[in-house]
Formats: sequence, structure tokens, C-alpha cells
Amino acid sequence: MEQSTSLVTLIFPAKNEGKYVRTTIESALRAKTDHPFEMIVVDDGSTDQSCDFIDTYECGKPIKRLRTEGVGLAKAKNLGAEHAQGDYLIFCDAHLFFEDFWLDRLIEPIQKGLADGTTPGIASTNSPQIIGYGQTLNQNLGVQWNVWKRFVPSAVLPGGCYAVSKSVFSDIGGFDQEFRVWGYEDVEISIKMWLFGYRCYAQPTVKILHLFRQEHPYTVSYEYFYYNMMRMAYSHFNEERIEKSKNMIKHADPEQIVAAVLEDGALKQREKYRARRKYDDDWYMKKFRIPF
Repeated sequence: MEQSTSLVTLIFPAKNEGKYVRTTIESALRAKTDHPFEMIVVDDGSTDQSCDFIDTYECGKPIKRLRTEGVGLAKAKNLGAEHAQGDYLIFCDAHLFFEDFWLDRLIEPIQKGLADGTTPGIASTNSPQIIGYGQTLNQNLGVQWNVWKRFVPSAVLPGGCYAVSKSVFSDIGGFDQEFRVWGYEDVEISIKMWLFGYRCYAQPTVKILHLFRQEHPYTVSYEYFYYNMMRMAYSHFNEERIEKSKNMIKHADPEQIVAAVLEDGALKQREKYRARRKYDDDWYMKKFRIPF
């Protein structure tokens, strides 16, 4: 088992988060932990000055602000990981509230070799008693929260907060670098981890609070969302599931979406992943009883 003092990097992608970038960072600083940690905020083209305070913020912990211009969540998270010094990466939304020793308990199963990625119990700030423990997928590739409070495999690591060792993140190639703005980045990397032979678990001894917003503080188009879905399908799914995914495109031109995905090298990535993976998508769907 690794030393409990391993450095951990908290990565916060942020765009127009208002006051919550600061409240999230301050919550992380207040929470007790036995681990040294650093924080990286990837300011992805915010126009509300929500991250400006970081430039002069003194908190006794290493904190870095990286600026990008609307590259989207997948690229922003990858950039944060590139600059991370920690042995463990925890990707966090910039509107969270933490409890004491959340960090320690979240990475403990990874340190002990019981899991390769972990997610805490996540509850809404408005309904803290209703807790989700990881996610699965439904018949339309929509995410659904798991309700059982046990240390169990999770089909999807929710984007709000999850941990992974830096070595595993590097080994799988991080998030899909071609993903656009928002949509499916956390589903795709979870599937990739499982198919490559890594294990994602919900850690029920940790609970964080998450502000679930009614709308995005930036523009998300159907084209971006469907593009990411189809890129994920071509990367990991069999022909039948690719066609099923294509048939779910209702608010954009399916042929244009598929053409863009193929133009961006999805088939080459598909070959690379198929040569690498330990399991296929049939195994994944069966393991988690996903009706897709």
C-alpha cells in the first residue's frame, strides 16, 4: 500500500461559475485531510470574472489557474491533468461542498488496490438526504443514479466528482481529446476504463454536496451533444449499437453528425481501442444490466 501522504491534485474545470468557484475552493481548504494536495482551476473562457480572485489568492496550498478559450470539458480536464503533480487526480465540479477526510476516504480503495477509479456519494445541496452512489445508463444512454449505499462497481463515474490514479489516467489516454464542449465525457471515460480492464467503484463512506443547476452557464448545442455521443459509439460500440445511437439523433442532421465524427478519425481510434481492450461492449452492458 502506498504512503498515506501521497500528493493529490484537485482539478476544477470552470466557466461562468459565479461565486461558486471561491466557495468550492474554500470548502476544500476547510475540510480536514492527512494528504497534501494542490488545486488546479481550468478557467475555460469565463466572462464573469469568477476565477480572477485566484491570481492573488493566498491560502497556504498550491493553487493554479489555467486559462483556455472555450475548449470544452474534456480538453479542460485533460489540461488540468497535464499540469498535475499529484499521484492521484480528483476531477471536481466547481460548485461542490466537502466534508472532513472526504479526500482520504475517496482515494483509499485505489491505494489499497480495490479500485482504479472511485466516486463519492453525491447529494444535492437542496436535498442532502437523497444520495446517489455512482451512475448507470438506461435504454437511451441517459445516466441514472444508483441508490444502494455499498462499495459496489459503478458503470459510470459521475462528472461531479471522481478520483483516478494519474498512472491509470495516463494509460487510457485521458478524456477523448476530440470531444466538444459538453456531453458524455464522463460516460465515455468510464466505459473506456472498464473495457480496458480497470474498475470503477462508488465509495459510500464519502458524501459531498453538489449544486445541481437548472441550466448551463454557457451555451451547449444539440450538435455538440450528439457529436460526443456518436464519437463514443464509434469508439466503443458494435455496429448494432452504433446504428441505435444514430437513430437517437432527433434535433440535428444524423448524417452530418456522423460525417464529422468520421472525419475526425473515429474509425482509427476504434481500431486502436479494440486492439487494446480487455472486454467488449456486450460484456459492459451485461455486467451492468444496461438495456441498450
